[in-house]
Amino acid sequence: MKKLEAGVSNKSEESSEMKKEAMLYEKLDNKQVHCYLCAHQCKISPSQFGICGVRQNIDGTLHTLVYGDVIASHIDPIEKKPLYHFLPGTSSYSIATIGCNFRCGFCQNWQISQISKKDNAHFGGQELLPDQVVKEAIEHDSKSISYTYTEPTIFFEYAYDTARLAKDADLYNIFVTNGYMTKQALDTIHPFLDAANVDLKSFREEYYIKNCKAHLQPVLDAISYMKKLGIWLEITTLVIPGENDSQEELTEIAQFIAHIDKGIPWHVSRFHPDYKFDNYQATPIDVLRKAWEIGEACGLRYIYLGNVLEDQDTYCHSCKQPLVKRAYLNLETFNIKDGRCRFCKAKIDGIWEVKDGKNKSASHSRCAE
Repeated sequence: MKKLEAGVSNKSEESSEMKKEAMLYEKLDNKQVHCYLCAHQCKISPSQFGICGVRQNIDGTLHTLVYGDVIASHIDPIEKKPLYHFLPGTSSYSIATIGCNFRCGFCQNWQISQISKKDNAHFGGQELLPDQVVKEAIEHDSKSISYTYTEPTIFFEYAYDTARLAKDADLYNIFVTNGYMTKQALDTIHPFLDAANVDLKSFREEYYIKNCKAHLQPVLDAISYMKKLGIWLEITTLVIPGENDSQEELTEIAQFIAHIDKGIPWHVSRFHPDYKFDNYQATPIDVLRKAWEIGEACGLRYIYLGNVLEDQDTYCHSCKQPLVKRAYLNLETFNIKDGRCRFCKAKIDGIWEVKDGKNKSASHSRCAE
């Protein structure tokens, strides 16, 4: 195998697009390229695009066309990612470009994830370069930057450059991701990546093929490898009636998570009809509660219901006392000190406190202890 290209070129002088040379690809004969960023591992002919629709082979060199081209930027509670065990009560400066490497018919951000440069989409993005992102995050007192809303893997170069600057500024970095990245991509980003919420959409290969135009195993591999790398992990499963809501499948998901680490929080989220799944029914609350019971029976310590206004609180896995009480993403009480339950002193899985540049604990921004 030829050496992977990892350079990032300057903005193209011929185009107003944010065009940068891509990372993690190999040049092949006849000006083809082989992308090693996500598990699709596209081989791309000249002038063609990868499955993501935002990476193009231009005369034998792979380029990303969305570098710094932001379609969404917001200040969110960290709990919205959702991350319930990572810096609770803080805000996260959240950014996204267009594009995705999945084709989920149930996507609830489809207006921005399912458009691409390949289709010559005009989407009204704005230029926001990495140093500007970091500056904005600091000015808004955010403790982290989240690469979210669409799939951060497909705007990897932009996320990577931003994450490096963020780390220098004592900010944390978060991916909200479908988990369809390669080991090479994770090895590259992990020195700067602190946490990830990974969508484990199903435990069936046929589901991934049919609904996402992808495969299951790379997601399972990425989850396992993120854990090995020491990236804080939380997992979300969007439960869709008739698609992935059987007791058998929910049990297999819970068993997989428990095998990796029983301390990984599992967010079981309610589906709402949208996009190509607008003829489906919303997930019954009873199905989510059943998933919660399944997770508990499989030994998971922390299970949360998503897209509903209940079962958002964190309890000690040892003494069962309430540790973190939340009211629609806002913290009301916080009974964890130095990573331990205030009542029985059991260690509670998570990253609970912001560290400043001197590595001392900083106060929570929105919770009363």
